[in-house]
Amino acid sequence: MDLSVKFDSLELKNPLMPASGPLVGDTGKLRFMREEADVGAVVTKTISQKGAKVPKPAIYGDKHYVQNSELWSEYPCEKWIEEFLPAYKKESDRPLIVSVGYTKEDMEVLIPKLDKFADAFEVSTHYVGTDLSVIGETVKTIRAHTKKPVYMKISPHLPDVAGYAETIKKAGADGVVAINSLGPTLNINIEKRRIEYGGEDGFVWTSGPVIKNLALATVRKLKQAAPDLTVIGVGGIATAKDVIEFLLAGADAVQMLSAALLKGKGLYKKIIDDLPKTLEKYGFASIEDVKKTTLEQSVSYEDDVPGLIEEKCIECMLCKKVCPYFAITFEERITFDPKTCTSCGLCVSVCPTDAIKMERLR
Repeated sequence: MDLSVKFDSLELKNPLMPASGPLVGDTGKLRFMREEADVGAVVTKTISQKGAKVPKPAIYGDKHYVQNSELWSEYPCEKWIEEFLPAYKKESDRPLIVSVGYTKEDMEVLIPKLDKFADAFEVSTHYVGTDLSVIGETVKTIRAHTKKPVYMKISPHLPDVAGYAETIKKAGADGVVAINSLGPTLNINIEKRRIEYGGEDGFVWTSGPVIKNLALATVRKLKQAAPDLTVIGVGGIATAKDVIEFLLAGADAVQMLSAALLKGKGLYKKIIDDLPKTLEKYGFASIEDVKKTTLEQSVSYEDDVPGLIEEKCIECMLCKKVCPYFAITFEERITFDPKTCTSCGLCVSVCPTDAIKMERLR
């Protein structure tokens, strides 16, 4: 099964990369991503002029999300330029995307120093604000100092996704990484009556499976607004199926971090190993086959009362418990009341055995 992807000047053996963060913060971590995780390309932790002063504790993990206050790399750019990057590039056999942040003034200094190490740049503007003109000027500054591909990382608080795509394209960017973590968010310890995670303001940023659908929507909006921009999807990926969903939404490749923090660093290799059989399960011959697929979209306003596949029903009553219209009863079997059912589809999506069908949703 061909898992390779190509975009701009980059060739990846598979579409999965690490997202910028604690798992790619020095030479040893970059090596792990290449040698053990076997990702298609490696991304660095975000490098800025000065090392970040990280509040401790900095990372909180729950079942479906990660909250963090890690900021950018705790090492100054000189540490990366003189030690981490030269050591890694000596043995590198796949693309290295150098993540940098944050302001136009930072780019004036960082890009010339880092250009010889980078196969591409990822640029975080997480702390720059929502003014598209400022972001556009930042891109122009970067482009003046490099011919390498430049991917701007969009934050979910930006209100105009299409405007963002148009702005960075005109300024010279090659694509977008979508999306950055969501926030600010808050973590409260009830027993201690304390905010334990966060900086001086007490706030943290949220990532992981909980933001997946927001990330998918942003990827699709970007691709609709600017089809020729490269889009790297990130936010909530935890399985090979998730990778395929992002590619179908319009991503050219994907990144993952939070799920590996929740489930273990071996998840990268597991997803890559799972991709061939998952592609085959859904009828795809390669990664490129997925990317060439056009998503169908159909909207119906016709009522269509669900039907039950009795042999699959385990009588767990979940559908009855969750029905917001009180349209499901149990009288020897699950029954749907056509007078009160509004065809909302919730029962179809929550049924653990796929025992409920609604043809217009299939």
